[in-house]
Amino acid sequence: MKQMENGLTACLEMTVGEADLACVHGSGSLPVYATPAMVAFMEKTACALLAPYMEEGETTVGIGMEVKHLKATVKGRRVVCTARLVEQDGRKTVFEIEAKEEDAVTIGKARHERFSVLAEPFMQKAAAEVK
Repeated sequence: MKQMENGLTACLEMTVGEADLACVHGSGSLPVYATPAMVAFMEKTACALLAPYMEEGETTVGIGMEVKHLKATVKGRRVVCTARLVEQDGRKTVFEIEAKEEDAVTIGKARHERFSVLAEPFMQKAAAEVK
């Protein structure tokens, strides 16, 4: 992975749909934005930040997530997620991530760690461990 400067950000937007609801994910019974869906969107945003800095054959895997889901969001609302790089230590990157509703109300915050790996050897090792 190429060296990056702390403070880099990436921002993605999405609209909460049926597949994003807690009652669909099984993470609750209500038709509100599921915490697992929010976490996945936060990871996607961190990956978007890293994408331009990956070398050929390289990818990243999530290794840690501390998350707070602060507010319920209903279907049809737009969510904006911003990931900010706060640390790079060799192959490990650390992000502070915030998700907001379209009216700028914070719905979630996280500290997220990722680790860069070579995709092919990583998958070979994962497959070998299954045997």
